[in-house]
Amino acid sequence: MFKSVSSLRTIQRTGLRYYTTESKDIIVIGGGPGGYVAGIKAGQLGLKVAVVEKRGKLGGTCLNVGCIPSKALLNASHLYEEANGKMATYGVKVSGVELDLPQMMKYKDTAVNGLTSGIESLFKKNKVEYVKGAGKIVGPNKVEVELLDGSKKVMETKNILIATGSEVTSLPGVTIDEETIVSSTGALALKQVPKKMIVIGGGVIGLELGSVWSRLGAETTVVEFTPRIAAGADGEVAKTFKRSLEKQHMKFHLETKVTSVQKKAGGGVTVTVEAVGGSGFTGTLEADVVLVSVGRRPATQNLGLESVGVATDKQGRVEVNDHFVSSVPSIFAIGDAIKGPMLAHKAEEEGIAAIEGIVSGAGHVNYNAIPSVIYTHPEVAWVGKTEEELQKENIQYKVGKFPFAGNSRARTNNDSEGFVKFLSSKDHDRILGVHMIGPNVGEMIAEAVLGIEYGASSEDIARTCHAHPTLSEAVKEAAMAAFDKPIHI
Repeated sequence: MFKSVSSLRTIQRTGLRYYTTESKDIIVIGGGPGGYVAGIKAGQLGLKVAVVEKRGKLGGTCLNVGCIPSKALLNASHLYEEANGKMATYGVKVSGVELDLPQMMKYKDTAVNGLTSGIESLFKKNKVEYVKGAGKIVGPNKVEVELLDGSKKVMETKNILIATGSEVTSLPGVTIDEETIVSSTGALALKQVPKKMIVIGGGVIGLELGSVWSRLGAETTVVEFTPRIAAGADGEVAKTFKRSLEKQHMKFHLETKVTSVQKKAGGGVTVTVEAVGGSGFTGTLEADVVLVSVGRRPATQNLGLESVGVATDKQGRVEVNDHFVSSVPSIFAIGDAIKGPMLAHKAEEEGIAAIEGIVSGAGHVNYNAIPSVIYTHPEVAWVGKTEEELQKENIQYKVGKFPFAGNSRARTNNDSEGFVKFLSSKDHDRILGVHMIGPNVGEMIAEAVLGIEYGASSEDIARTCHAHPTLSEAVKEAAMAAFDKPIHI
């Protein structure tokens, strides 16, 4: 276990408060899901730890302008859509439904503020020092922080953990103003529902936020460069997902490249596109709002990495070994700042593993058991290998599928679109991947993650009793289909 050294003396510099503080065992730069979780774990393990966060609020992009506010709007917009006609199916007649967008945004903000303050409470509970300011590495064991009040201080530490997350990328020549040409941040705070919205990029963020505004009344068109949406998902699931969103009146132009985005003098935006494949579209598209959702890049600029010799790749990601150690032994990195999927829960797992590695030398993340979820309706969730990946790797596998149309709870809820698909080894039946599209699959994927983590077979899941009637029975039946035969189809 580490022992902290004595406090260092205060240094006064002309015109600027500039001082050092008590040395830490570890300083975490970034208070997002990876950083704040790492900070708490360090406190639990008895380390003297500080978390430096420049936003002024903990939780990072995920909690402030990402995962959490988007899920709040997805929930609210789904309820609005249900009330605006769909409830009549259940014998619940609702009239005079109105959208109160300011109240919906207030609901979103309340959820965010409650969670950020909750993290501060956890910091106090676990003796984590919260430093509000921008951190810069000025030595292998030294971090300079430009505090929000304009002063600076230098903090000394045995170890530094980079957990600075990622930031929005745009297209060449496209300026995001967060009003008519918006990133995910602006799309979470629109003041009115656009009549027409164009979403550039058919990934998770674009599809989720496009779905929100489509439900609220926007005519939504998604422009995607590749031949499919939902990159990373199983191909069969992606095709089913696209058909489902089309039934919800979302439009798609696949194999289509955006060549320019121009704001019009009288308001609105013109997007010029050209086909890059057989199904692509060439021409112009008009919209009131354009959401640029073409990916994110690691936020590793202005951290002083080059000055201390921390190696990065061409994308700006910190290069680390299996224990999250960079080219400088005292500097670690996790989350979106390193390679791998940009997922909050991936960053959290890495944060815990990195701290455990520092303390005991043992810390591990199983990247084969990291789930992905798209929180539209229906939801999409997956873990492990896709069919395309297994085919590329020449791995022999079995497929077991079960539709929610055969699930009693889904049918009773009148929400039976989608299916569960198991992929298991042809030789030993070990689960290789599980893919779902349907109601609440973002919750149900956890069972599949646990199965992969512990090397379960599809027979293991098939022979596990599932409560009836539940949606989770579709998981059991799909596992039965992979192992032997399902019962209810």
